[in-house]
Amino acid sequence: MNELFAHGWSFYAIAIPAVVLMGLSKSGFGAGFGALAVPLLALVVPVPQAAAIMLPLLAVMDVMGLAALVRECDRGLIKLLLPAGLLGTAIGTVLFGVLSAHTVAGVVGAITLLFLAIRLVFPPKADAPPPPRWLGFLLGTVSGFTSFVAHAGGPPVSFYVLPLRLSPIKFTATMAVFFAAVNLSKWIPYAFLGLIDTRNLWTSLTLAPFAPLGVWLGLHVVRRINQVWFYRLFNIGMALTGGKLLWDAIR
Repeated sequence: MNELFAHGWSFYAIAIPAVVLMGLSKSGFGAGFGALAVPLLALVVPVPQAAAIMLPLLAVMDVMGLAALVRECDRGLIKLLLPAGLLGTAIGTVLFGVLSAHTVAGVVGAITLLFLAIRLVFPPKADAPPPPRWLGFLLGTVSGFTSFVAHAGGPPVSFYVLPLRLSPIKFTATMAVFFAAVNLSKWIPYAFLGLIDTRNLWTSLTLAPFAPLGVWLGLHVVRRINQVWFYRLFNIGMALTGGKLLWDAIR
């Protein structure tokens, strides 16, 4: 039981807000903020350990999200994105240790800020055609890879899904199903790489009560929020996330 108290109060002062942010992201409300969870935890523990601690908590959040949203997802999008995401997990397994999580996070941060800048300068037109499916497969693969390394898969796949202008609930549900499957696929590779151990599992257990809190708060809001404000808040979260990830890589 000593593992329950293996970390000091400074760890939990950062870890608890990180878990709540991830929960908000899993609900779809404040979705851009979810990629901040591992960088925040990395302030107090190594990045691979931070990712390993978050994985069981993501499982709890995924169960909650699926129970509430699975019937609302866009099945056509899932059929396109899910194989790509699983391919990204396989690539992440092979390259784990070759590319540092900070390098990957920095690339994700730079791409996120570039994407937001393009959307600001060249806002999508109402009658614009949807992005090509090959782009969805490519970004789904990138999302699976960055999710495996640093649980930062939200920004890449969002580049494809956002221009489709789904309703907030359909967007949220589609992301929930996609990342639930991607997160499930990480367990065996994480165990093979030695990231799942007793210490990390006990730490996840101590943080588990806070996992449903962010999901519940987000789901409460996402069913009531105006679509315009939903996407405004999403973009704000993406901007803060991109800036944080890029700053960590440069620093």
